[in-house]
Amino acid sequence: MLINTTKNMKKVIYALILLLVVVSGLVFANSKFRNEIAKKSTPKPLSAAEREAGLKKWEATPEGIEFKKWEASPAGKKVYAAEAKISKHISAFTNMEAVVTALSLPPGSRLGFGVMVSINGDDYILGYGPVKPDELQQLHSLKVADKIIIRSNSVLHAPKYSHPIISINYVERDGKIIYKPVPGKGGC
Repeated sequence: MLINTTKNMKKVIYALILLLVVVSGLVFANSKFRNEIAKKSTPKPLSAAEREAGLKKWEATPEGIEFKKWEASPAGKKVYAAEAKISKHISAFTNMEAVVTALSLPPGSRLGFGVMVSINGDDYILGYGPVKPDELQQLHSLKVADKIIIRSNSVLHAPKYSHPIISINYVERDGKIIYKPVPGKGGC
């Protein structure tokens, strides 16, 4: 009887070892599979030469040709000159004094909510993009001729618009913050 129990114990131990080997193999294979997917789904950044080649290819398209014409036109040069005047403030994310000149965007705009402002004699579109209704409440209180302080970390341009588009990150009026985007839940 003792011999029979020992044989059964050996069988159970072998079965447990075999089960452990199979489970370990599956876990290892699964982690390797996940790592391969992660490597494949994260594209490598393009090299400077690849970016340049992509840009040249795009510039040969009808849209690229139109854009290059716009850049060389007086309207395009005016937009780039206005961007250059605020570039230090944009890159340093520092305050810019602005005066509200219009409470609506140019006709045909598809930028979401925004207003027109003047900064040192140049006109700009302040684009807020998609914002939550409770964030808009204070922005709707702006009036033409209001003096505001703005901060932004990007300025955009498009041939459709005759003014640079400042993406707003902060608006202050009379020392009170009236717009500051609420950070999204879950991180960045």
